[in-house]
Amino acid sequence: MTLAKRIVPCLDVKGGRVVKGVNFQGLRDAGDPVELAARYRDEGADELVFLDITATISKRKTLGAMVRNVARALDIPFTVGGGIASEADVQTVLRNGADKVSVNTAALARPRLIREISDSYGSQCVVVAIDAKRRGKDSETFEVYSHSGRRGTGRDALGWAKEAQELGAGELLVTSIDRDGTRLGYDLDLLGRMTSSVNLPVIASGGCGSLEHFFEALTAGGCDAALAASLFHYGELSVRDVKAYLASRGVLVRP
Repeated sequence: MTLAKRIVPCLDVKGGRVVKGVNFQGLRDAGDPVELAARYRDEGADELVFLDITATISKRKTLGAMVRNVARALDIPFTVGGGIASEADVQTVLRNGADKVSVNTAALARPRLIREISDSYGSQCVVVAIDAKRRGKDSETFEVYSHSGRRGTGRDALGWAKEAQELGAGELLVTSIDRDGTRLGYDLDLLGRMTSSVNLPVIASGGCGSLEHFFEALTAGGCDAALAASLFHYGELSVRDVKAYLASRGVLVRP
């Protein structure tokens, strides 16, 4: 059975507002989370990702009230990340309306967290976010970064992806730090290596700047879903535009 490819808008939230930058830096305002969530729901988004990007850095928990307000506006799967470091944190986020949780820094510090969440809530609940950066301009290897892309971990991205799969992750959200916000296209080399290394759904993230880039990630990159932010936030493309284009190119998408 061929599964439909998914288009996933992402809300990077700081101080209660959606923001977007380049290479994880230079953040600028992009709007109200609840209003944007409702818009993407109406445009036919398959899922929505909400990332509280300063929760870990500030050593606080995800903004529960904001998550709850966004969840009320949705009737599509909703993934929440940022500041999730324990089963109790997962329970709180799920009670506030999330369907899945995204873990990154806490899982790198304590990989067993992935197994604990998977055992308690099912692997379908666990999305492991991998923020990866090429080790050098011509390098064929990628290093995993934590703390919203601020700290190198020394871990190999492909090795970490395999470990996350073994620990019970249900999905990977793979972001190229090098491409984030540049609109130069997804890093197809990184994505291709990821999708060839694991047997998990992979969400492409970082660098989308055109309709063609979505197509490339879902075909040449081998990904199951493509995530984008600024293109949608600032009204340059709609989810509906992307799906119509992909369908015209023979890619199976939901209406």
